[in-house]
Amino acid sequence: MVVDKPKGPRSIALVGPYSSGKTTLLEAILHICNETDRKGSVTAGTSCGDSSKEARERQMGVEVNAAHAQYLGDEFTILDCPGSIEFFQETENALAGVDAAVVVCEPESERVLTLSPLLKSLQEKGLPTFIFVNKMDKAYGSVHDLFNSLQAVTDRALVLRQVPIFNDSIISGYVDLASERAYVYKEGEASRIIDLPPEMAEEEGTSRFAMLEKLADFDDHLMEELLEDIEPEREEIYALLQNDLREGLVTPVFLGSAENENGVRRLLKALRHEAPEASVAAKRAGYNPSSGEPVAQILKTYMSAQAGKLSLARIWSGEISDGDSFAVGRVGGIYRLQGGKSEKLEKATEGEIVAFGRLDSAQTGDVLMVDKTINAPQDGAFAPVYSIALVPERRDDEVKLSAALSKILEEDPSLKMEHKQETQELLLWGQGEIHLNVALDRMRNKYGLEVKSRRPKVAYKEAIRKAAKQHARYRKQSGGHGQFGDVHIEIKPLPRGSGFNFDEKIVGGSVPRQYIPAVEHGVKEYLEEGPLGFPVVDVAVTLFDGQFHSVDSSENSFRSAARIAMSEGMPKCEPVLLEPIYKVELSMPSEYTSKVNSIVSGRRGQILGFDAREGWGGWDVLEAMIPESEVHDLIVDLRSATLGVGTYRSEFDHLQELTGHNADKVLQNKN
Repeated sequence: MVVDKPKGPRSIALVGPYSSGKTTLLEAILHICNETDRKGSVTAGTSCGDSSKEARERQMGVEVNAAHAQYLGDEFTILDCPGSIEFFQETENALAGVDAAVVVCEPESERVLTLSPLLKSLQEKGLPTFIFVNKMDKAYGSVHDLFNSLQAVTDRALVLRQVPIFNDSIISGYVDLASERAYVYKEGEASRIIDLPPEMAEEEGTSRFAMLEKLADFDDHLMEELLEDIEPEREEIYALLQNDLREGLVTPVFLGSAENENGVRRLLKALRHEAPEASVAAKRAGYNPSSGEPVAQILKTYMSAQAGKLSLARIWSGEISDGDSFAVGRVGGIYRLQGGKSEKLEKATEGEIVAFGRLDSAQTGDVLMVDKTINAPQDGAFAPVYSIALVPERRDDEVKLSAALSKILEEDPSLKMEHKQETQELLLWGQGEIHLNVALDRMRNKYGLEVKSRRPKVAYKEAIRKAAKQHARYRKQSGGHGQFGDVHIEIKPLPRGSGFNFDEKIVGGSVPRQYIPAVEHGVKEYLEEGPLGFPVVDVAVTLFDGQFHSVDSSENSFRSAARIAMSEGMPKCEPVLLEPIYKVELSMPSEYTSKVNSIVSGRRGQILGFDAREGWGGWDVLEAMIPESEVHDLIVDLRSATLGVGTYRSEFDHLQELTGHNADKVLQNKN
């Protein structure tokens, strides 16, 4: 079996948990490929990746960064994706347009669980995946134990491609199991081939046979060779590795240290020979490159106060020149991005990732064609789980805030904006505190807008426990026509969730028909803020008697009389505070379920039950009812208890009476 080496430009995503070393790996790749004179540093703020001011200040990725490199004649665009779970939507958007992903992780078995959601997503997408175990120079423990831990968090078959060579407990090189060659590391240089150390022969043989067994699970011919003790040809092994990766059957695992450039060249060679060419990803996305029709998909939107809008796009087919038009508009510049820098191009062809300028109507995720645009779904993959209320420093900045927010949301579609009518607040929703702080920093850094943030108010309500009747009269004499309105009303509680009901039982015209709507209006005005200071719900008010004056009565006087009747009658009805209760579905690895139970109970939650998470081996789903006031920062405790991988979805379910100390505290804060 012989498979041709893939051709043409390809795109690779670097993904993995925060602090795993993705940006350091990118710097090593760019240096090896002679794209940079010296390796950049995240801590020194000189890296090509994490180039934005917000990323530099935090020394962490907060958005996708693109870079270009050539290795032995092959062109690659590398997308350095953020590692924090709070920016995972950025990674998801980028993965839609790449040929393969390199999962970068640390050699710590106890942290392998953090890879679970990412590996699950890559498998669902059918995306060819490599694993690069970084920081092997600082590793402790067995490589095989680490490998088994990795296999436990993915359904794809992992294939260990290397075993380390130790020298006085320090990794000094590796054995390539496909070629059966041994190499010794040279810091900052290519590894040097050496003879296989005699003491490594047994481990190499066992590990290589395990690799071949994995491959034989997907190839009958190799299985027959192994059963008959026939040594397979090297070309056959490489062909199977390439084909099985492309089909999503196996995930190869490589070892190295990006900081020292150890194992990086071996990874690059694997990408060069095994990462599928662009046409495979195009077909997976549903497009035919052979059609020649210009088709591009927006992977990321960048907004700049000076340079305007840039749309990072994967070209699925055709050739696109500066000035060409899509249905969304005319391309105003084509750029190759290198971190925070850009190079202007005349044109770009199938397989490349470039940035288009001035496509103001294009949104992240959109597929652009000459005659139409396939719009991206508005809802992201992850529901927002954390919010803040926004208030501009100056009242004059309210219009400016609205304009800045629209651009911030366009750049980061995982952010959501909500005008909450119940509390009269403007809310910004996202995936966590860091996520929202980055958005606030962008407003300040890009648009010069200072915004205060605070914890959102809870939409408390109030209701009544018993009925009461009340008489009220409004009389005012100020020369000329006076004002007179007289009403008798009955106030009754309604079942929870019933809302508001107004009725009248006037007999004999004691209140003229034209004034009855004004009475209802006055009642509703009062219910906007009841005796406890919150909107009143689940109440029925009946107008059953009253008096009027033929000259002095008016709509305004009866509306005022109704408000007085409500203000005097409602305190007699035993008002009670209601708090919103949310139905929450929490997802977490099974080993942390008991911790999450404690978190829910500690937040006054009522656990309804739990079950296995469908399609996620070793994960549970817990359902609970939790007060809105306790949901606000639930994600902080949840992630802290689950190595950052736990999450939840919530929706309003019902209102529930709140009494005792908790109610007193709410009322005290209200006053």
